[in-house]
Amino acid sequence: MMHAVFFKEHGGVEKLEYGTILKPSPGPSEVLIQVKACALNHLDIWTRQGIPGVKIQLPHILGCDMSGEVAKLGHGVRGLAVGKKVVVAPGISCGRCHYCRTGWDSLCEGFRILGFQVNGGYAEYATVPARNVFPISKVWTFEEWASFPLVFLTAWHMLVTRANLKKGESILIHAAGSGIGSAAIQIAKYLGARVIATVGSDEKIKRAKSLGADEVINYETKDFSFEVKRYTRNRGVDVVFEHIGPKTFQKSIASLVRKGRLVTCGVTSGPMVNIDLRYLYVRQLTLLGSYVGGMKEFKKVLSLVQRRKLKPVLDKVFPLREAQEAQKRMLERHNFGKIVLVP
Repeated sequence: MMHAVFFKEHGGVEKLEYGTILKPSPGPSEVLIQVKACALNHLDIWTRQGIPGVKIQLPHILGCDMSGEVAKLGHGVRGLAVGKKVVVAPGISCGRCHYCRTGWDSLCEGFRILGFQVNGGYAEYATVPARNVFPISKVWTFEEWASFPLVFLTAWHMLVTRANLKKGESILIHAAGSGIGSAAIQIAKYLGARVIATVGSDEKIKRAKSLGADEVINYETKDFSFEVKRYTRNRGVDVVFEHIGPKTFQKSIASLVRKGRLVTCGVTSGPMVNIDLRYLYVRQLTLLGSYVGGMKEFKKVLSLVQRRKLKPVLDKVFPLREAQEAQKRMLERHNFGKIVLVP
């Protein structure tokens, strides 16, 4: 048996239970991880609330992002040893199909995300495919290592693979205090872009600038599309990094330069938006969807984090038993960076 946080039915944060559950055992080509840290994502909240059309086995353990130590090797696993410190890539794919071979793992028919379609890291132990396990050094703590996988991988796929952000271009990045926003700012600056970021409070402005944002807008007190035009001398930005949804979408499109690109990966404020197609085609804009990323991209981002070219942004650490409070902090948008659970 092991301690874990799980839910037996969909609903509010009160559905999360801390208790004991059967300890998993690794199957062939799997690894049992002793979880040292697991970071929260908005996907945890959506999964707990229930996503229409998506069925998961209950009780369910959340948690996409985990770091820890190898506790046991399944049959046929090579290149790893018990006790090795590791981080886990959150996306599970077959590794053999056309999409996996060409770096588009998230389009694989069998693609799943840890903590979403399968049990994740809100627990003392978790089983994962061996190909998803990567050794780490002491350059970051377990809590910091757990803070990078999903958000940095997703942001890299959005900015590099989908939007093709180039040196010298300008970009608007929403919610700098979110895990993915804080990752996107760093990646955009690494690529040589000029970054305009939004935040929900004045207290977050200084921290956004410390990550590299050139300009920061409090979207609660100012019209960000107007401010973007002001900062760009009425030109607009080349790229908008969108993951909010209807609350920001219309003004995000209005913030683009002619022939600009908007890339989106999330629906924090809801899934439905209205678009005036005339504005879209007259200005010849491009809308790009993005979903997680592939194993090759993960290895690239891992290398950059290992070399301190990119850094995990840690907000607050909670004991595993306080998962309800941790999710409340995310829901109330008090965090800047990643919220992490430790068993």
